[in-house]
Formats: sequence, structure tokens, C-alpha cells
Amino acid sequence: MSVEVEDVIALPPALEQAKAQAAEAGWPYAGGVTPPVAWQLVQNGQAVLVDVRSGEERKFVGHVPESLHVAWATGTALTRNPRFVRELEAKLAKDGGKEAVVLLLCRSGKRSALAAEAAAKAGFTQVFNVLEGFEGEIDARQHRGGSDGWRFHGLPWAQD
Repeated sequence: MSVEVEDVIALPPALEQAKAQAAEAGWPYAGGVTPPVAWQLVQNGQAVLVDVRSGEERKFVGHVPESLHVAWATGTALTRNPRFVRELEAKLAKDGGKEAVVLLLCRSGKRSALAAEAAAKAGFTQVFNVLEGFEGEIDARQHRGGSDGWRFHGLPWAQD
């Protein structure tokens, strides 16, 4: 009797650690990584970065060059995009679809966490949230970007 062993794709150590932390915290998706870790994974070809902010945010605030875009919510009222999961799957078709290692980025890491949860519920197996987001948390002066976020860390971004 022979036993077939499926090929198991090992995740990079940073993502294995993120998965362990997410499991311990009871998160409904694979985990979260900081912006510098996310950028390193993307640079190494180990993950796909998907910006889930609105088109307006990407245009007027800035975006990560060559990141994919699938809006979690649209318009100034940030109305939830009912096609989010289908659009995400279509954008990731060439990268492995629901099995792709995906890093979701929003403004502060909150909407991308909701998007990661929805993607995981839809069968995406390796979807991670980029903690801190593109702009970071609001500080005591009601400003973003002073202590965390993609831009705070000096990572590549562009503005239209």
C-alpha cells in the first residue's frame, strides 16, 4: 500500500509566526504582519499585496507601486463592496487564486482585517492583514503617520 503525500508549500518564517499568533488570538484569518515585513515578502516574491482602500484614497493619499487594488468599500461613505470576494479571486487568479499568499492593506489595518475575515470565510487560505495600514493610527493631535504605517516606515509609495 502506498501513501501519497501532498506537496506542502512552506510559508516564510514571518508568516508562520503570524499564523501562530493569529491562532492564539483567535483571529478568523491567517494573521497580520507589519509593513516592513509585508514589503520584504512582496520584494521576495513570497506574497501579493492587495490594497483594499477606495479608489479615491489610492489616488489622493498615495499607493504602493504595483500593488493590486480591490476596494473593500467605495465612495466617500465607504459603502461595502458586495463583489469584494469575487473581485479578489479574479485579481489573484494568476497568483494561485484562493491559495495565494495575500497581504491586504488599508489606511490603518482595520478595514483590511475585515476584508481578510471575509476572504477567509470565502475559502482564501493564506490571507494576512498588513498591521498599521498605509497611514497608521490617529495620534493625540488627530494626525496619522507620526508613529506607524507604511509611509512612516519609509517604504515605497507613489501619488497620482
